[in-house]
Amino acid sequence: MADESDADRDATRSGHIPVFLERTIELFRPVVEAAAQEGRVPVIVDGTLGLGGHSSHLLAEFGELRILGVDRDPEALEMATRRLTAYRDRFTPVHARFDDFDRVVAALPGESRDEAGPAIDGILLDFGVSSMQLDVAERGFAYSVDSPLDMRMDPTTGPTAADILADYPRDDLARVLRVYGEERFARQIAAAIVRRRDTDPVVTSSQLVELLYDTIPQGARRTGGHPGKRVFQALRIEVNAELEAVENAVPGYLDLLRLGGRAVFMSYHSLEDKIVKRELATRTASRTPAGLPVELPGHGPEFEAITRGAEKASQEEIDHNPRSASVRVRCVRRIDGRTP
Repeated sequence: MADESDADRDATRSGHIPVFLERTIELFRPVVEAAAQEGRVPVIVDGTLGLGGHSSHLLAEFGELRILGVDRDPEALEMATRRLTAYRDRFTPVHARFDDFDRVVAALPGESRDEAGPAIDGILLDFGVSSMQLDVAERGFAYSVDSPLDMRMDPTTGPTAADILADYPRDDLARVLRVYGEERFARQIAAAIVRRRDTDPVVTSSQLVELLYDTIPQGARRTGGHPGKRVFQALRIEVNAELEAVENAVPGYLDLLRLGGRAVFMSYHSLEDKIVKRELATRTASRTPAGLPVELPGHGPEFEAITRGAEKASQEEIDHNPRSASVRVRCVRRIDGRTP
């Protein structure tokens, strides 16, 4: 038996508490039981592994389950793999962005294939930022501690937040802050960054927070929380192309589900949830042309909704885990064969 104490301490130090844990187990229980009845091993892809909180509990709950854990952050992947050592025969780590389907499909076990190709029983996509990334100062995600403005989920590749502040034209900066952060003073903030970057570029979180306090009117700072919250969120989304990955991942994973398979999506930002909601609305709707009096054979919905709209955390869970306050959870089940 593996010694899990070091891995558990990693999770504890990071403040890692899985969101919607019991409900997640409940949502996936039918696909595990269906696989057992069919005499095969169920496979779930945890496309946003983080520190492996959801995966560790799913593996402990279902002794026959196999999980592919996908994460672009090599440090998080290593820590999660260490945490899940006890399940090494049933857990496969994959270093990739969650919409890198080539790597995900290549790592699937043989039992996750049928005559139509790859077919998985479940997909879990928790779009929230890992607690480890938020809480480790040197990653640059948090506005509450001074650190270099990095914000890359995979620190081995791509531009940092500081690079974006140094290189983006003013209008592009304003767009990022306005669209991804819903920041009212996006134009003023972008202009302030551009004015100072030739002589005093913004490269640390404290410098950016100071600039925000100097730029946003005092009256506007009395409401809406810390002025860094929206700006840091916007930069993180841009650095990691998060919405692009969500746009790719939602339809891509739905297409990989076998008949009866379930997808669980956890969104924390309205833009993420809109992407999920739009795709699920299309997939759960009839494909019969409007105006016809009867459903055409083979034109029924591909999926049915398991959750009624988006489920939210209870007050009890929010009190226990404040980061669950903004989560929106949607789940669907495939009810039609995969299209060629």
